[in-house]
Amino acid sequence: MSQNSCGCSSGPMPEVTFSTFILSLASSALVHLGEVPNPETGSMETSLPLAKHSIDVLEMLHMKTQNCLDDQERKLLESILFELRMKFVMKCGPNCECLSGKDQKPA
Repeated sequence: MSQNSCGCSSGPMPEVTFSTFILSLASSALVHLGEVPNPETGSMETSLPLAKHSIDVLEMLHMKTQNCLDDQERKLLESILFELRMKFVMKCGPNCECLSGKDQKPA
C-alpha cells in the first residue's frame, strides 16, 4: 500500500462493520499482549495495562450491545473476548495487579 504526500494510504480501506471494528480492537490487544508485532515499529512489545484496557473496551461493547447483535457478531465478540482473556491471564498470571484494579507499584 503506497502513501501519498499527505500520509494517506492509496489502497482500499476495509468496509466499516461491527465485526471489523471488533477485530481492530482485538488486534490492538494482541499487540499490547506481545502476541503480534506492532505494525508501526515491527517490534514485539508488551503493555499489560494497555492490553487490559482494550479487553475492557471489548467487554463494555459486549455488555452494551448484548441485545443488538446478530448471532454471528455475538459469537465473534464472545470468542475474541475468551481468547484475549486467556492470553492475558497467561501473560499476567492469576494474581496480576492489572486484574485486581490496583495501581501498579513503581519499580
